[in-house]
Amino acid sequence: MRDIADGLTDWRTAGVAFAVATVVRTWRSAPRQPGATMAVNADGEVLGSVSGGCVEGAVFELCREAIETGKARTEIYGVSDDDAFGVGLTCGGTIEVLVQPGVTLTETDAVLDAITAGRPVATASIGDAQLVVWPDRVAGSLGEPDLDRAVAQQAAGMLAQGSTGTVHLGTHGEQRRDEVSVFVQSYVPPPRMIVFGAIDYAAAVARIGRFLGYHVTLCDARPVFATRKRFPDVDDLVVRWPHEYLASTTVDERTVLCVLTHDPKFDVPLLQVALRTSARYIGAMGSRRTHDDRIRRLREAGVDEAALARLSSPIGLDLGARTPEETAVAIAAEIIAQSWGGSGRPLTDLDGSIHRS
Repeated sequence: MRDIADGLTDWRTAGVAFAVATVVRTWRSAPRQPGATMAVNADGEVLGSVSGGCVEGAVFELCREAIETGKARTEIYGVSDDDAFGVGLTCGGTIEVLVQPGVTLTETDAVLDAITAGRPVATASIGDAQLVVWPDRVAGSLGEPDLDRAVAQQAAGMLAQGSTGTVHLGTHGEQRRDEVSVFVQSYVPPPRMIVFGAIDYAAAVARIGRFLGYHVTLCDARPVFATRKRFPDVDDLVVRWPHEYLASTTVDERTVLCVLTHDPKFDVPLLQVALRTSARYIGAMGSRRTHDDRIRRLREAGVDEAALARLSSPIGLDLGARTPEETAVAIAAEIIAQSWGGSGRPLTDLDGSIHRS
């Protein structure tokens, strides 16, 4: 719901009734993953998507019905041989969609405020009932106190991990039972992308990073180059020696680091710090000659082989990229492939599932 939060806030301010459809389960090659949302208001406006277009028409009607009745419902969509372009999924997958009218949601304004501000919050839903879990409080109810306590505990754990999915419990919250299925959706601050080096390639990487949902920081020690005019798309602009900044800022398992300076006086001390962090991805730009020299310097500085193996250098996948924008696509492609275990090979050369868990 993060991508439609601003629109929902506008509807709430205007007092317009609406319903939200959320993908809660998928099977096989589904086009969107659990948590994908689409909203429809009483005027027929639409925000978001649950399937990339395959079943949006049918979900639109469900949302309009939910607005009128004030009742939630679920629907499963799979392949329809006779009407695949109407309400079936042409990709061969199956999705389960939960449609909730706005009147059944719990503390909607507070949830939207948290999502927009990047504060952690989780929602747990069963039909018309919803529980909302913040790190420091719980609101709403699923209709049974013991179930509320059990779901709140599980949702808090999922929120801490930033995970979304279905929790199966007994009717009174018993573990290892599955009479009740609760969909828990976690909203956590966006992951960080830190780009080092105020060059034209960095501007392109920052743009694609924002497009992919990262909170993007640009860092360079040279104030004449690190300016808002040159980098209007970054969330944060830092003028500081890169290794000093990286040592002082928060880096976690979702953070990606793109080192585009390709200058030893910046790269080597920066990568010494970077390779000690828990960052998910660490990439460094440069020719193969630059890479070889960089690796030699890092070894001389005492960086071990296990740490060096984490470094993606030269940065990016082999797409034949030339321009800054093409290079940014190659870098983004490598980040995505590393995140989801992709091979980076053309899908036409591969068999098996397209979407990895």
